[in-house]
Amino acid sequence: MTILMLGGTGAMGKHLVNLLAADENTVYVTTRKERSSSGNIHYIKGDAHDMNFLQSLLNKRFDCIVDFMVYTTVEFSHRVKQLLSCSGQYIYLSSSRVYADSKNPITEDSPRLLDVSTDESYLTTDEYALTKARQENLLFDSNHTNFTIIRPYITYSENRLQLGVLEKEAWLSRALRGKTVVFSQDIAAHKTTMTYGLNVAEGIKALIGNEHALREAFHITQSESCMWLDVWNIYKAVIEAHTEKEIKICLVDLSMFESWYGGIYQIRYDRLYDRVFDNSKINRFVDTEKFLKPKDGLKKCLESFLAENASFLYTSAGFDGRADRLTGEFSFTGICGIKNKLKYLIRRAGI
Repeated sequence: MTILMLGGTGAMGKHLVNLLAADENTVYVTTRKERSSSGNIHYIKGDAHDMNFLQSLLNKRFDCIVDFMVYTTVEFSHRVKQLLSCSGQYIYLSSSRVYADSKNPITEDSPRLLDVSTDESYLTTDEYALTKARQENLLFDSNHTNFTIIRPYITYSENRLQLGVLEKEAWLSRALRGKTVVFSQDIAAHKTTMTYGLNVAEGIKALIGNEHALREAFHITQSESCMWLDVWNIYKAVIEAHTEKEIKICLVDLSMFESWYGGIYQIRYDRLYDRVFDNSKINRFVDTEKFLKPKDGLKKCLESFLAENASFLYTSAGFDGRADRLTGEFSFTGICGIKNKLKYLIRRAGI
């Protein structure tokens, strides 16, 4: 098969590229960075948000297009017809954040926030969960049948390790600098489901070229859920073994955490829900019971990250200042440049 992956270099995509290439598929991958092609994996430098660049790719037809890009709803509406027309199968990466709160394990037919929310202010936004649901609707409302919708939930890898709404740059960076990690006690008390990127990629691979997957939606998630506090304890044990120092956490109430972090919709309409999944549908094609368990997978990935001289994409001086204001700490460690130090001081002072 000839497969085009749009933005396939992240936690799921990098594994999927290798899985598909190992089966002798010819795989083309868009990337904004220069990468070396090898064997039947071909990297194409360019921004898949750019319609001219995308148009140049879609001059030929692909057996499958796997789309990891994050679009606005308007942006997606301008390209969905062409993406469907130029592929034998179009794999659209949605998200399990589309689901509303559920007291029962979530199935693919569980209500979506877009369909049941009564929060008018929220519904006027193009927040991530709503965006993904609206784009799903564009696919279902089309006259095409050659698409498959994938709804992964929180996916981790050696370079992506989340704690609630916090990326590793916000919590792990602080922990390794000897600072207290600030987290929400309300989120900590809720269940989550975290899945290793390789396992999600295995699920996607099982659906590519599968006629039973057409015009269907699947979540591909770990079968085991755990509390966010359990996730923290896994991380804590690994970091303390690595640094031989005690790692501290400050659990704050929801209102304080929201004022410090922002992003209230992601918190209120996802991380404060218990996310537990019924995998019956995807289990017809891949056995999720064989997926790496969170305790083992998170430990493995964090150990790998630390062993490779832990590097971070960014350090937000303002974010760090707000956190230090809550914890009573004060340090320029890891904050470079006069401008960033000023930002830190301003946020540390609560201005």
